[in-house]
Amino acid sequence: CSGFGVEFMNIGDIRKKRWLQERIETLQNEDVLDREGELHALRMLADAENFEQLLHTRFPGTKRFSVEGGETLIPLLDFMLTEAASRGVDEVIFGMAHRGRLNVLANILMKPVKSIVDEFAGQRPDHLPGSGDVKYHLGYSTTYRTNRGDKLLLSLAFNPSHLEAVNPVVEGRTRARQDRRGEGSHRKVMPLLIHGDAAFAGQGVVAETLNMSDLEGYRTGGTVHVIVNNQIGFTTSPKDSRSTPYCTDVGRMLAVPIFHVNGEDVEAVAAVARLAAEWRQTFHQDVIIDMYCYRQHGHNEGDEPSFTQPRLYEVIRNKPTPRVVYARKMQEWGDLDQADVDRVNGESKERLEAHLRDDVEEARPADWSPRQQIKAMWAKYRGGSLHDPVDTTTDKARMIALLERANTLPEGFGAHRKIKRLLKQRLEIVRGERPVDWAVAEQAAYATLVDEGYRVRLSGQDSGRGTFSHRHAILTDIDSGADLVPLADLDVPGTFQVFDSMLSEAGVLGFEYGYCLEAPDALVIWEAQFGDFANGAQVIIDNFITSGEQKWDRMSGVVMLLPHGYEGQGPEHSSARLERYLQACAQDNIVVANCTTPASFFHLLRRQMHQAVRKPLVVMSPKSLLRHPRCISTLDDLADGAFVPVLPEIDEAVAPEGVRRVLFCSGKV
Repeated sequence: CSGFGVEFMNIGDIRKKRWLQERIETLQNEDVLDREGELHALRMLADAENFEQLLHTRFPGTKRFSVEGGETLIPLLDFMLTEAASRGVDEVIFGMAHRGRLNVLANILMKPVKSIVDEFAGQRPDHLPGSGDVKYHLGYSTTYRTNRGDKLLLSLAFNPSHLEAVNPVVEGRTRARQDRRGEGSHRKVMPLLIHGDAAFAGQGVVAETLNMSDLEGYRTGGTVHVIVNNQIGFTTSPKDSRSTPYCTDVGRMLAVPIFHVNGEDVEAVAAVARLAAEWRQTFHQDVIIDMYCYRQHGHNEGDEPSFTQPRLYEVIRNKPTPRVVYARKMQEWGDLDQADVDRVNGESKERLEAHLRDDVEEARPADWSPRQQIKAMWAKYRGGSLHDPVDTTTDKARMIALLERANTLPEGFGAHRKIKRLLKQRLEIVRGERPVDWAVAEQAAYATLVDEGYRVRLSGQDSGRGTFSHRHAILTDIDSGADLVPLADLDVPGTFQVFDSMLSEAGVLGFEYGYCLEAPDALVIWEAQFGDFANGAQVIIDNFITSGEQKWDRMSGVVMLLPHGYEGQGPEHSSARLERYLQACAQDNIVVANCTTPASFFHLLRRQMHQAVRKPLVVMSPKSLLRHPRCISTLDDLADGAFVPVLPEIDEAVAPEGVRRVLFCSGKV
């Protein structure tokens, strides 16, 4: 061990264990960085340091959540991206909180420094609608060219103040891009999450996201986790922020390597960054890098850290920067002289000044295909008002044919006897012998959408069968245990997927929201087991779903199905808190609906895809109405009807012109 150590004895697979051992043991056989690599690392450290000094000088005391003390994050990311690109990655989706975000934007995503300075000065681009957000929450995308000449499309996800909440959003975005690109694309599109040490140990959504990593509906081929470990969380020391020796110990739930590396040892950082990228591309699993560093200032630049950590900050005040430490080391080794160091630092400052003078454009080749595909995908969708009429009718004969196929078992499939009876009843509905119930209307919506070429993705706890045993989108052979998804086997242009999720709300809803950001042409649905379970995902709802368009001009069509109502199951399962979502409605930012007929639900789901506007949809989905004899529709209602926002009381004795008062009722009254 020198500048890094690795935890890997918890890996059960002997092949993976030996693979790691061989690479770690042979690292000493040759230099990690040649002279050009050393100069490149020094340039990046200088760029990171000078960027922070520029902001510190121009805007003293202003919040920027600087990376000072952890500047080696910038070369770490560069080494990582270079290695990943050489092994087939061409898209990386980032998630990170505030610390170092502006520096990563400037020096990795190449956001023009002048734009960042203008944001500090209070200037905001005129073309952005809504309220906007603080600068250290903003996202960005760009093309990154590595030292070896490879190109990567980099996207940094927008992030609220809830730190790790962005993790599942990034995973969902990654999975959507992989699904769009097809088989083998997990090698092309990689998620990269940057964490703080206190947040990684302290926030439950971290464990939820780790637990998704190898689940069928959520895997993304391995996530690279980088922890900027400055050994303090706001004012809290490690002894008060975790019960484990390392902040990474929650990561031991996965059998993956965990690297601990000294952020002042640039060669060690380069070695683990490359190893991590190689591991991810070889085994398609997560990998964790815990980079030890320090925080030069308080939690923000206006904060006084010596109130709570006086001895620590006595040491920090006297520490040279990581750039200076590395430069001295290279001089001691004889690899660089003082003239090299001065030249590199001087050139860095000149580049920074040039960006400020000329507003140097970031490198974004207009013809590069991944970026063009994303722009083209969103071109026909918009935000804003959602009151345009939408045609949701469908061909009745074609709908009947799809439903017949979806409710006919293949020969030899051993269905449960109750399922056989259910499918018999559904076929009677399809033939017009029974009225349409909720389950068939929902099935018809999905079937007609996939027939039109859309992707339908439904996930949630027990969503395959349905909590209240109405959906049965997944059928299980009682003899072999094999699963059958009838809607996925219709031989149509679109795709139907349904996943029973892990027992998580925040993680899974965050994933589905992220998926929507990259798939405006997909009907993406998260279903709560009970409506009140959405309480566990409130950060995702409030800080992403209901506010993303207003803050970041990012549209999403995610659908939330929240079963609700007073069904005698106690206060826990009595309400999805309809009022909470109504209070969150403003400026047409979300749609909240309480459907009371199967046809309304059918047309609402189809409307979600056929309208040009992309808005989150919250549906107070029913329990007792699933089988209520009066909650019925006809096949004609489905084929030829439309979504009606309000169903008026039908009373021929009341003339509309005589009405003086209207009672608006929703739910059980």
